[in-house]
Amino acid sequence: MRNIRRATKEDAEAVANLYRELDTLSPVSVLPERIEAVANSNTTYLLVCDDAGEIIATALVCLCQDVMFDNQPFALVENVVVSADYKREGIGKSMMDYIEAFCLEQDCSKIMLQTSSENRDARDFYTAMGYDPDAKIGFVKYRRYFSQ
Repeated sequence: MRNIRRATKEDAEAVANLYRELDTLSPVSVLPERIEAVANSNTTYLLVCDDAGEIIATALVCLCQDVMFDNQPFALVENVVVSADYKREGIGKSMMDYIEAFCLEQDCSKIMLQTSSENRDARDFYTAMGYDPDAKIGFVKYRRYFSQ
């Protein structure tokens, strides 16, 4: 049976393996103690989809405190990965539905996410889920380009 839950430090290797499926220029390093710290956070949630002990998907949800709309936070979703072996089985939709329900419970004003501009499948998926690719323009500056 599949269930979505917060990750624990025991999930570190499985999460790292999922992250390695992403196109990233930097080597992946997932520390169990970092997952444990996140598991104790009230604002950051590392979620996993557990299929009878096998971690087949993950997503990171950060609740960002905002001052614009009373006490409403907004959510930032990052590093959504479904194992290549389980794509097109509705797991990504289940993860995003779970995240939306969670964000509704948290009274979030919006959910923001980004994906690679070259990842057409992800863009189509998020658009089908109701996310507007034209609502905002996102900018990214990677660490290697930070001013020193």
